Amino acid sequence: MEFTAKQIAEFLGGIVDGNENAIVHTFAKIEEGVPGALSFLSNVKYTHYLYSTQSSVVLVNKDFKPEQPVSATLIRVDNAYESLAKLMSLYASMKPGRTGISSLASVSDKAKIGQNVYIGPFSVIEDGAVIGDNTQIYPHVIVGEGASVGAGCILYPHVTIYYGCKIGNRCTLHAGSVIGADGFGFAPTQNGYNKIPQIGIVEVEDDVEIGANTCIDRSTMGRTIVHKGVKLDNLVQIAHNVEIGENTVMSAQTGVAGSSKVGSWCMVGGQVGISGHLTIGNKVNVGAQTGIISNIADGEGVMGYPSIGYRNFLRSSLLFRDLPEMSKTVSQLKKEIEELKAQLASK
Repeated sequence: MEFTAKQIAEFLGGIVDGNENAIVHTFAKIEEGVPGALSFLSNVKYTHYLYSTQSSVVLVNKDFKPEQPVSATLIRVDNAYESLAKLMSLYASMKPGRTGISSLASVSDKAKIGQNVYIGPFSVIEDGAVIGDNTQIYPHVIVGEGASVGAGCILYPHVTIYYGCKIGNRCTLHAGSVIGADGFGFAPTQNGYNKIPQIGIVEVEDDVEIGANTCIDRSTMGRTIVHKGVKLDNLVQIAHNVEIGENTVMSAQTGVAGSSKVGSWCMVGGQVGISGHLTIGNKVNVGAQTGIISNIADGEGVMGYPSIGYRNFLRSSLLFRDLPEMSKTVSQLKKEIEELKAQLASK
């Protein structure tokens, strides 16, 4: 598929700066550009690549002012990164999807399968399961008894959806993700631990993306819920009865303990740990490797363990760096004070 700079600009509502007939047929990073490729520039750290890139077209923000001549055609847009995402989504949507049920798949006669569905080899669709129209199910996927998957979803290989769980429309579940395994519930006794049955479900709403090997546990009772628009990275753990608000994003190796509630539009860095039974407000930003052990109000930014405000954390980090020198200074001051005390006592 080929597009001209003019066609791309019209689609994005942008302005062409250069040859509007420049043709692109692929994408490339700006530092790896080749003729016929489209690149983007949104981070100033990569600006120097713009002057040497071989890409035919580069998306830039409207307020960008080059300091040297640029050979590539520029398309000026409100937000280069968002515009790239729109173009790549368009490109992906134009690829024909697979359809048909493999003869090597096991699909129950009691399951309900929509139109234009693809079910790959060795996948299992159990009794009472529902698969929506235009959904793609790759090999070795299991959709358990009474579980449902909405329309326009993609389930990559080895996804497991346990019995009774619900997946909304236009969701993407990457390889190895597990939806609805038992929550970690055990009652201690004198002889060990008695398992607490986990009889609830997981509900994932529309337009959610779940990374590879991410696990979302079923609730003890009721539901563990991931609201619409949430994006979870690889290797994220969501425990039983957790609620994740709309459009929240979580980076890899983050864990949320049982019964905590995370608000909408939160941004959570990698390796964050959130203790159980907490409430994290809306639009909270959490730095990487933060440990949260108390509630966080709307709009806060936190880092560290236990988590504190961004600025306090940075100031504390500077002090920590200087602690060895400060310790020497304090020791010297203590010695001088003791000497002064001894001199005063001798008079």
